[in-house]
Amino acid sequence: EAEQERLDQLRQKRAQIARCWVKYCINLLQDARKKLEDNIGELDVELQGELKAKRRKEEDENEKGRKKAVLFGSSDIYDSILAVEEKVVCSLPLDFKEAREVFLVGQNYINEAKEYFQLDGHVTDHIEVIQDHSVLFKVLAFFEEDYERRCKMHKRRIDMLEPLCMELNPQYYLLICRQLQFELADTYYEMMDLKVAIGNKLDEMDSHTIKKINSLSQSAIKFYEMFLDSLRNPSDKKFPEKLQEDVLRPALVAKFHIARLYGKLISSDLKKQLENMQTSLNYYTFLVEYCANDEEAVKSVETELELTRAMVALLPARMETLRAQLT
Repeated sequence: EAEQERLDQLRQKRAQIARCWVKYCINLLQDARKKLEDNIGELDVELQGELKAKRRKEEDENEKGRKKAVLFGSSDIYDSILAVEEKVVCSLPLDFKEAREVFLVGQNYINEAKEYFQLDGHVTDHIEVIQDHSVLFKVLAFFEEDYERRCKMHKRRIDMLEPLCMELNPQYYLLICRQLQFELADTYYEMMDLKVAIGNKLDEMDSHTIKKINSLSQSAIKFYEMFLDSLRNPSDKKFPEKLQEDVLRPALVAKFHIARLYGKLISSDLKKQLENMQTSLNYYTFLVEYCANDEEAVKSVETELELTRAMVALLPARMETLRAQLT
C-alpha cells in the first residue's frame, strides 16, 4: 500500500511538472503574439520580417562564437551546452511553423497532465488543463494566415469546452461555468468574424456562408446570455444595478458583443432586420447608460464605449430608413 501511495505521488508530481511546461509554452506563444500584433490584433508582417532579420544576425554571431570554440579546442563543451539549451526553446516563435513546434510540445504535456488529472476525481484540475489546451489553440490560430484553417482551430476549442460547460452544475462550479460560458461565446464570436471576412472576399455571399454566419452569431449570443444570466440575483432574476469589480469588464464586453452580433445577423426580411437593429440598439443603450453612472465602468471599456456611442447615434437613422421601406 505504501508503495502504491508512493507511485501515485510520483504520477501526481509528473502531471504537475507537465502543467508547468504547458504554462511555459502558453507564455512563450502569448509573448510572441504581443510582440507581433498590430493595433487591430492581427500579425504585423513588416515587423515579423524585421525580427526575423535581427534573429538571423544574432544566429550568425553565435556561429562565430562556435568557430572560436573549435579553434580553442572547447567545441565539445560548447555543443553539449547547446544541446541542452535547444531542448527548451526560449526564443519567441516568429511564424506559424515555429509557433506550431511550441504548440506541439505544449500539447504533449497536456496529454501527460490529462492522464493523471481526469474529470472523475480531479474536476477543477482537469478543466484547467482543458482550458490551457484551448488557449494553446487560440494563440496558435493567431499565427495562421488562412482564415478557414484558423476557424478549424477555434472549432477544436469549442469541441473540447462545450461538453464540459453543459455537464457542470453551476450551483457547485459557478466560477468555472462563467469562465467556460464566456470563452465559448468569445470563440463563436471570433469564428463569426472570420466567416464574415471570408464571405466579404466572395463576389456574392452564398446561402451556406450566410447560414454559417447566422448560426455562429446565435451560438455566441446564447453563451454570452448564459454568462450574463449567471450574474442575475437568484431570487428575483434581476440583473444587478452595480456589477462586482471582477465581472465588470466581462459583463460589459458581453453586452457590447451581443449588440454587435445582432447587427451581424443577415436576413432578407426587412421586418426581421428592424427587430435585430432594435435589439442591438437596446444593448448599446444599456452600455451607455450604465457607464454614465459608473466611472470605473468607463475606464474598463474605453474602446468599446467609443464605438457604442457612435452606434447609438447612428442606428436610429438607419432604422427610420428601414421603416420607410416597410410602409
